[in-house]
Amino acid sequence: MGRLVPAVTRALDILELFLDGDGTLSAPEITRKLGLPRTTVHELVTTLAARSYLVQVPDQPGRYRLGVRPYQLGSRYAEQLDLAAEGRQVARSVAETCDETVHVAILEGADVIYIAKVDSTHAVRMVSAAGRRLPAHCTSVGKMLLASLSEEALAARIPEDRPLTAMTDNSITSPQELRRHLAEIRERGIAVEQRESNPDVSCVAAPVRDSAGKVVAALSISVPMIRWSEERQQELAELAAKGAGELSARLGHRRRGA
Repeated sequence: MGRLVPAVTRALDILELFLDGDGTLSAPEITRKLGLPRTTVHELVTTLAARSYLVQVPDQPGRYRLGVRPYQLGSRYAEQLDLAAEGRQVARSVAETCDETVHVAILEGADVIYIAKVDSTHAVRMVSAAGRRLPAHCTSVGKMLLASLSEEALAARIPEDRPLTAMTDNSITSPQELRRHLAEIRERGIAVEQRESNPDVSCVAAPVRDSAGKVVAALSISVPMIRWSEERQQELAELAAKGAGELSARLGHRRRGA
């Protein structure tokens, strides 16, 4: 790996400051936040403005905001994103860490569609495939995605007056019970499914967000019951959240305070 160039690092530090607050800064504020010499900040800001990375705020002399160039770069990056491809890469990394089956899924109507899957190396593992469709309320990824919906959007997919299809004896079949379960998921930020889609498998899932903060997918870890325990559930929930966070970051999501 080559040597980092200090001037480039400082210029990027300046640009990243504009991601917080109201998106405008003055040179003195940049100097104070980064602890750089005033002359250095002035030269860097002047250069960034000359290349359209920064522009002066109209009617506010000495204050800057991001220019059109970062937007153009971000738009080009977004054009090249492929959720399935990015999901496979992250799922592979998570699976290598826990040696369990990892899925990434999206919501379509009242079902989930698995768009990425990486298998465990264990002899006993979940049998599934990318492209498979399952009722969302029976899966951890599906419940995570349903929990992200508004009440109106949820009602359109899961009417309150219609029993839900069961895949196992543990599946939730009451729309009212499902809604209570989704409220708990929203509070925890993690979804758990215990033998609701497969009598021999339990799963945990976490939300994947896009650059606007919208939940667009979910990442799950599936475990045969012979390797499932409360301790293992907590361990895998943390790993699923970390993996979903990494995939979200690849999609342009930025956590508050990050």
